[in-house]
Amino acid sequence: MFNEAYSYDDVLILPGYSEILPRDCDVKTTLCKGIKLNVPVISSAMDTVTEDKLAIAIALEGGAGVIHRNLLPDEQARQVGNVKRYLNWVIENPVTIGEEAKIGDIKAMMDRYDVSGMPVLDKGKRLIGIITSRDLRFCSDDTLSVVDVMTRKIVKEEGTPTTESARRKFDENRIEKLPVVDSENRLTGLITVKDMEKHAQHPYAATDNTGRLIVGAAISPQDYMIRGPLLKNAHVDFVVFDTAHGNTKNVMDALKGFKKEFNIPVIAGNVASKDGARRLIDNGADAIKVGIGPGSICTTRVVAGVGVPQFTAVWECAEEAAGKVPVIADGGIKFSGDITKAIGAGADLVMIGNLFAGLKESPGNEIIYDGRIYKEYRGMGSLGALKKGGGDRYQIAKDEEPTPEGIEGRVPYKGELRSFLHQLVSGLKKGMGYCGCKDISELKRYRKFVKISAAGLRESHAHDVQITQEAPNYSRM
Repeated sequence: MFNEAYSYDDVLILPGYSEILPRDCDVKTTLCKGIKLNVPVISSAMDTVTEDKLAIAIALEGGAGVIHRNLLPDEQARQVGNVKRYLNWVIENPVTIGEEAKIGDIKAMMDRYDVSGMPVLDKGKRLIGIITSRDLRFCSDDTLSVVDVMTRKIVKEEGTPTTESARRKFDENRIEKLPVVDSENRLTGLITVKDMEKHAQHPYAATDNTGRLIVGAAISPQDYMIRGPLLKNAHVDFVVFDTAHGNTKNVMDALKGFKKEFNIPVIAGNVASKDGARRLIDNGADAIKVGIGPGSICTTRVVAGVGVPQFTAVWECAEEAAGKVPVIADGGIKFSGDITKAIGAGADLVMIGNLFAGLKESPGNEIIYDGRIYKEYRGMGSLGALKKGGGDRYQIAKDEEPTPEGIEGRVPYKGELRSFLHQLVSGLKKGMGYCGCKDISELKRYRKFVKISAAGLRESHAHDVQITQEAPNYSRM
């Protein structure tokens, strides 16, 4: 018996009566337990897509990045830490200096931690001053004590600060750092004017309850006990079990083991059937990732002969996960309209690789070829990625000759993430407007599709014309 299955190109959403405009649509969504995003997009855990720079950029715009695991565990945790430190409200454990320190010690610490100032504490951990680069500017004697140079008259917040009171003190006193103390003058945190400005510049940033950016990291069933403690210490918000086939015993065992050991939300996958989705949910997954073989650089369906066209895979898994955990549609997104289709099929958000690989913030060098700028993009099942250490994702032993399930290539350079993501999200909002769906939950419930033919797909694209001016959100390359 053969079951018919569809890809995104096989279907279109049936437009309906609408009383809303695209700009009024709400695209907030739930990534997993306790984590909300302002746009329903996360970046793939691929070594040519997501490291700390892209993770910062996408979180500032309301999404989240997943740091790939073709990095040493210490380096992956360091990059997670970079994302978490980029934006703060109150820095809970700021860099401090003791009253016995010398100016040379302070300069070394500022260089080491890349900070422009530090609170000064006495032996009882009470705040007695603050030392900044402004204080050091005209100090050439590194043997002087910090107490001889520091600012003693401190502007500070006591108790639980508010953004309004902090902003007022910054403006009135023209300071850059605002210590937070308790009733006994012990330091409990630090607010910086740079963080206040960043929050104002990025009002839709995806942040945790302390004002830090949301970030995830990829782990595997084989290394989760090594990476888990490091990522927890780096304050990672969620982890992704990065496996090509998530409906396996070792993934289920690792999922249960990780959930028992660490209090960190887990996204597990990949699956493409109701059975796989059900098993991951039953074993404690906080969200499931759907997609086997839909990626532009993935050859699993050809090499192994397995897979499910992505639209049907998302539809089936979303029916199983409905009301239980969020669903992430991973792979196969070529245009913004595919995001609308994926969420219309039941996904809560999408994971994107190819479209982000060409961005300025993605890892890898820019390549000039035939007069155009490109960036490298490869599958995690490609020969290069497997040799770098990702073989366990495809159940390949270290001493085994690899059988790739992906290729290496290049994609056109697309500029900075901010404007590119705006085009994707705006396309999603346009689709929601056509359907009269004011938010993601309504679009998930809409579920009105039509099947189209190959002729219908050709008709959907630009045709019978030679494009002379490319649009920022459409290309046939």
